[in-house]
Amino acid sequence: MLSKKLLIGFAALGIGIASAGSAYKVEFAQTTQVGGTELKAGEYKVEVQGDKAVFKSGKDVVAQASAKVENGKQKYSATAVSLNASKLESIALGGTTMKIVLPQ
Repeated sequence: MLSKKLLIGFAALGIGIASAGSAYKVEFAQTTQVGGTELKAGEYKVEVQGDKAVFKSGKDVVAQASAKVENGKQKYSATAVSLNASKLESIALGGTTMKIVLPQ
């Protein structure tokens, strides 16, 4: 019985760590279109959830958009946002080889 509780506890901890690993801070210097939502300049947290990028301000979800993750050969030195006009195209995640790409 005790081993079952420990197993469940470690599984919950593992899930928490895995989900925490996919959240990244991103800062927009100007108003930016994400999917159909306009985000004001400021700092947000972005999480990749399956085939979506979810943007949060605090704990509130403020925008979602279809996205895919591409892996590069080298780590990005800093987080960089690519825009087309004011529409978000991609986010290169500093300290990783990951790039979140939003189809236009």
